[in-house]
Amino acid sequence: MNVLSISQLLSLPRERLLNAKVAYTPRNANLELADTLLTGNDVIPGAGDLVLARVEKIGQHSGLELAHGRRASLFVGDEIVVCYGNRYAPDQFEAEVPEDLGRCDLVASGGIASRARSCHANMKIPTSITPIGLLANSRGQRINLVDAALPKITGLCSRPYTVAVVGTAMNAGKTTTAAALIRGLVNAGRVVGAAKVTGTGSGRDTWLMTDAGSKLTLDFTHAGFPSTYLAKPTEVDGILETLTAHLAKAGTDAIVIEIADGLFQNETAALLDSPVFANMVDSVIFAAGDAMGATAGVEWLRRKKLPVIAVSGLLTASPLAIIEAAKATGLPVPDKKELRSSSIVNMLSIPFRVPSLRAATGNCGGLQ
Repeated sequence: MNVLSISQLLSLPRERLLNAKVAYTPRNANLELADTLLTGNDVIPGAGDLVLARVEKIGQHSGLELAHGRRASLFVGDEIVVCYGNRYAPDQFEAEVPEDLGRCDLVASGGIASRARSCHANMKIPTSITPIGLLANSRGQRINLVDAALPKITGLCSRPYTVAVVGTAMNAGKTTTAAALIRGLVNAGRVVGAAKVTGTGSGRDTWLMTDAGSKLTLDFTHAGFPSTYLAKPTEVDGILETLTAHLAKAGTDAIVIEIADGLFQNETAALLDSPVFANMVDSVIFAAGDAMGATAGVEWLRRKKLPVIAVSGLLTASPLAIIEAAKATGLPVPDKKELRSSSIVNMLSIPFRVPSLRAATGNCGGLQ
């Protein structure tokens, strides 16, 4: 944590903070500690730093996801509490944390402050915000999302059966597939936990997983990351380990995880190449928009020797695409209705496994 001189600290009245709109991404941070603002030309923000900012011009994101799910409309002059973070979204923005507290962009409605580098042709200009200062405590120590991260857990000798949902790209139907599978496992009598391991801070996907029946739903923000774009491979591995360990500790007997974006996205590709992923995931469902994408993705996963067991996603809206994908891959292609059925455990040969929470002994050094 960086400590600046008192001349660079501004008092933050409690009433001002209470009147600000607090986004989803920084929701776990302890705002009770925030009573000063760090400001000045020499302040360099970092990913996860909380910032009080003023809305200057409404662009693509006209609303802000609040901590508990309501989408609040934004108006010029609003003060908002968001996190600095990077973003990778082929259908929206690519953005990186700036090196100063100058005007920047709201690049995700979940509350990500960044500076846009590129955008999809269908996007409006990003909503423009002016940082007022980084949230800090009375000693000038900045408040970062990592301060509220879940602790690492060791000493668990087994974990629940874990299914990963990956896909061709953003908006391939991964979250819908994951939520439908969660529902099917719950209907089959499983106690399910869910996690979104990579992506950009937003509550929409995790709320859908919870609504589908997940007993406990976590995402990378619980591990202290506002997003995972530009995170180190070891950091993403650590997110996977931390989230699945907490889901196991919660008493689940099945875990469904979603990996954001597509196979060619750097952080996704690194994770799927990781021995940690291979050791912690029992099977993979691949989501795609068409049969060709499904075929290429399944072949890519098989080359990595990953246990892909089914294809699903947007292509299942088309009976003909289902037939094509099944013929080309040789895999079952369940649609949403089939995924939600209790019979999905038989179709995909998902076993019933009661997780053991015995203390680690011998060579059992963590989740196995």
